[in-house]
Amino acid sequence: MIAIDDRTDHHVLRTAFGCFPSGVTVVAALSAESPVGMTVSSFTSVSFDPPLVSICVRRSSTTWARLRPAGAIGVSVLGAHQADVCRALAAPGDDRFTGLAVETTPRGAVFVPGATAWLECTVHDTVPAGDHELVLLRVLGVDAGPDRSPLVFHSSGLHSLHSTTGPTVSGPGAATQPRQPRQPRQHGAA
Repeated sequence: MIAIDDRTDHHVLRTAFGCFPSGVTVVAALSAESPVGMTVSSFTSVSFDPPLVSICVRRSSTTWARLRPAGAIGVSVLGAHQADVCRALAAPGDDRFTGLAVETTPRGAVFVPGATAWLECTVHDTVPAGDHELVLLRVLGVDAGPDRSPLVFHSSGLHSLHSTTGPTVSGPGAATQPRQPRQPRQHGAA
């Protein structure tokens, strides 16, 4: 075991943290009438009452600085077929959304069509956490397509899940006929 202290190379921690698979989300909103967003793999559900999820963002992130004041933030849980979307939105620069289709709610949350789930949120609270900030998001609206396989981030790479128990969707042709993805529902303005 490698002892961790303030001088430890971050690569050691990144390798260990990368052993835990996670989903990949896109966190996005309108800023000056244009979509701004980023990929986030440190996403988790927190509470049903009130409905909360969390993300962790680097405190030095200029993208988060533009997202934080948004009236509403969209969280799109990417599907296994959206690795190219993930790469585009993880790239540096302000033109991440060039050529990508998006859906926008009246509150200004931005969603990626074809994802496995969408959550329209507002910032509920933030907690300093070292070089990151733990952000609690209150869920205002949700839509989901649980029969779509998610995109998985593991060991610094993008993967898809393979069931060891067989398909979870039943019915004739379910394993070979995927359901058409739903588009995020528009939510009324507050």
